Amino acid sequence: MIIEMAASMAATSNLSLRNRILAALPAAEYERLLPNLKPVTLAYKQVLSEPNKTIRYVYFPNDGIISMLSTVIDRTLVEVGLVGREGMFGIPVFLGANSTPHQGIVQVAGSAVRMKANLLREEFKRGGRLQDLLLHYTHAHLIMISQTAVCNRIHALDGRLSRWLLMIHDRVDGDEFLLTHDIISQMLGAQRTGVTEAAGHLQKKRMIRYSRGKIAILDRQALEEMACECYWIVKEEFDHLTGARNSSY
Repeated sequence: MIIEMAASMAATSNLSLRNRILAALPAAEYERLLPNLKPVTLAYKQVLSEPNKTIRYVYFPNDGIISMLSTVIDRTLVEVGLVGREGMFGIPVFLGANSTPHQGIVQVAGSAVRMKANLLREEFKRGGRLQDLLLHYTHAHLIMISQTAVCNRIHALDGRLSRWLLMIHDRVDGDEFLLTHDIISQMLGAQRTGVTEAAGHLQKKRMIRYSRGKIAILDRQALEEMACECYWIVKEEFDHLTGARNSSY
């Protein structure tokens, strides 16, 4: 049993440092959290939280992506935000709420470390570096949500799709990931036919390659030029958080 616990903690130590928030913690603060961090696999379409249900765990992704989905009147799900290695899923927990009206679902499979919500809440109240990082992350995340709302309202689909693909690319390893047109249309709040046309346009210009639900980024620079300014507004906020410049999260 002791050997198994030691192995689990070692695995957690290696994995969790890929998460930008955990990696930025002072050694003493990170070591205090370590026994409460559990490495988990994020499976594609795994539901991590249901609307208006108690949030039991928070997640610090390493290479997976979690989408926050809002349900509109006709039961359509639309993405309002996403979380990757730059942040943490479960913001309401340390803001004093136990639930959220949004659904949390894994959009890109990968790994994360999980922590019980009540333990995260207690750690936040200590007022250490983790508190600062989570508050700064919340600010950047709110910018993402508000900018996404603006983007979906006023920008052309080609630019919106480019923005969204870049945001995914920033948060995963490699240049290829699984995404169907149906999923993309749901994430962008757009008709599938429009997404198919926009994706075809990007593929024709050899910015991406799409085949059987897989999208590969072929020309990131061209995709950046195609993306609307919303991508850069949001990226700048997260760059401030991580201390990065002109790099992925």
